[in-house]
Amino acid sequence: MYVCICNAIRETDLRSAARRCSGDADAVYCSMGRTPQCRQCIDEASDILAEERSMLAIAGCA
Repeated sequence: MYVCICNAIRETDLRSAARRCSGDADAVYCSMGRTPQCRQCIDEASDILAEERSMLAIAGCA
């Protein structure tokens, strides 16, 4: 599923980037070489980042 249509960022790409970058959605986008455009995706992206990081913490990887 695409999270960000403007930048063609898929959920799997965002989850992978969340494991490499500990910042907020803007920082994660930047780490992917992209910038939020219309920003309609930021809330959903933030939720996905929090979920991914929570799962990493539970697994003991954070």
